[in-house]
Amino acid sequence: MNQVNFSPKPLIHLSSTPLLAMPAPKRLLPTSPAMTVLTDFSQVMPQSVKADTPIDEAHLKMRHGGVRMLFVMDKQAHCIGIITSKEMIGTRRINLAMQQRNLSREDITAEMIMTPWHKLSAMPIAQLASLTIEDLVLSMEAFTEQHLLITEQNDTQELRIRGLISASEIQSAVDKEISVVPRAKSFAEICQVITGHDL
Repeated sequence: MNQVNFSPKPLIHLSSTPLLAMPAPKRLLPTSPAMTVLTDFSQVMPQSVKADTPIDEAHLKMRHGGVRMLFVMDKQAHCIGIITSKEMIGTRRINLAMQQRNLSREDITAEMIMTPWHKLSAMPIAQLASLTIEDLVLSMEAFTEQHLLITEQNDTQELRIRGLISASEIQSAVDKEISVVPRAKSFAEICQVITGHDL
């Protein structure tokens, strides 16, 4: 067996203060495919917490991860619900859970204040694939949530969440000189923002 001679090149010293390479921001049109605004969990790891995670710990994870929503998982790795920053910052669900269970705030867990899976709305990925961003927003006119779950069947025909679409990301991506308008907090609000301006 021949030994290949390898001589490593010396490392360089920085000669000036460097910049950082960053991805170009998405600049999309209302006519762009709706798939372009999908956060695809086959490429991006979804953020989740265990059902028994204390809410303050879950909120910290949300802040550190730079996300506004976490999936709540059971011991069998099934998604049993979601928890959003709205529930974390607001006190209504937390106070209700404390009163109903006679617990202090420190004992309240993600599962106690989450929106359970059977109350969530979703769109199959095949349906999403046939829409433009404008089609998607207009079809979601009455949808008051900020996140839309996208589903598919896996290889064994089990339902799984393939990804999600955030109303605020759509607004940022399309950004048709509407930055002076208050940020949309739901699909219903972004529909008003977009349809109130020339596309």
